[in-house]
Amino acid sequence: MATVPKCREAILSIKPYVPGKPIEEVRRELGVKDVIKLASNENPLGPSPDAVQALQEASDRIFLYPDGNCYYLKEALAAKLGVKQENLIIGNGTDEILKMLAETYINPGDEIVVADPTFSEYEFAAQVMGGRAIKVPTRNFRHDLAAMAAAITPRTRLVFVCNPNNPTGTIVGQAALDGFLKQVPPSVLVVLDEAYSDYVTAEHYPDSLAYVRAGRAGVIILRTFSKIYGLAGLRVGYGVAVPEIIRDLNRVREPFNVNLLAQVAAVAALKDEAHVGKSREVNSEGKEYLYSQFESLGLKYVPTEANFIFVDIQRDSREVFHQLLQKGVIVRTGDIFGYDTFLRVTIGTRRQNETFIRALREILA
Repeated sequence: MATVPKCREAILSIKPYVPGKPIEEVRRELGVKDVIKLASNENPLGPSPDAVQALQEASDRIFLYPDGNCYYLKEALAAKLGVKQENLIIGNGTDEILKMLAETYINPGDEIVVADPTFSEYEFAAQVMGGRAIKVPTRNFRHDLAAMAAAITPRTRLVFVCNPNNPTGTIVGQAALDGFLKQVPPSVLVVLDEAYSDYVTAEHYPDSLAYVRAGRAGVIILRTFSKIYGLAGLRVGYGVAVPEIIRDLNRVREPFNVNLLAQVAAVAALKDEAHVGKSREVNSEGKEYLYSQFESLGLKYVPTEANFIFVDIQRDSREVFHQLLQKGVIVRTGDIFGYDTFLRVTIGTRRQNETFIRALREILA
């Protein structure tokens, strides 16, 4: 065996992220031709036609480096969100911004506070920099903000609130968040990950951007074009914070980190409000359909404000996952979140939802 340089000790505890199974892999390995993917919370309608057209028109420019400052995307976002361009940082997906946050704020031995379960990339980012995650169990699948506040120590640098939370789909309301932020010391940055905020219908959902407009220094908001805008394959997300935080993050940002096509498509997608509205409508209809079907099957689920549902199938999730694969349906197992009998299912089109329910009924029968 070849001798290789020794890697950093900090990364040995990291478990590589395992994404949802690609459609092509299921077709290739199982020989299933008609496959639907309800595993990665993508928009089943796909991207805006305007974004596709913008991509086609920009394709002859890909020999050029992209605008490293993402000027036109920042301009469009600033106008839509009611903030200034200096309040914005654009990333190769919000995953890259999570890593920027860790590179900017985490020293070896530092801590972050997260809910359990929640998005695993928060812990990953901390571990890369030699930090560790303090995990606070959810209460009734919701963030236990009181316990999270109590978990903050002098070593805490970042606190992550995934809102809506992945995988549970639950939210933290305005009053609860306001109260929580009052308990967080100024030395700690609260990261509000709002990847699924465009799907929320609850009236008490926080207006988090108001914190930034008011100049609040201890908060950064993360959002993405991977979900309702249907641009997951292009990888583009953004953060909103006071200029001082953005300047520090830019110190570790890679040059040309967001590709030319991603920037062009994001600007076009942002303007197509009709597509976003249709996506919300399809999601709401699909949510109600799946609720009714789960209830008819006697299955408990967590009411969601996102585009996925966390449902208890009362069976080993890995076993049911593999059986669903044989029927051409890809979902996410709950064991990776610590819930062995749960599935996380993306809300699809009516046809996709019906295909999933039909397959699930056959398996559970």
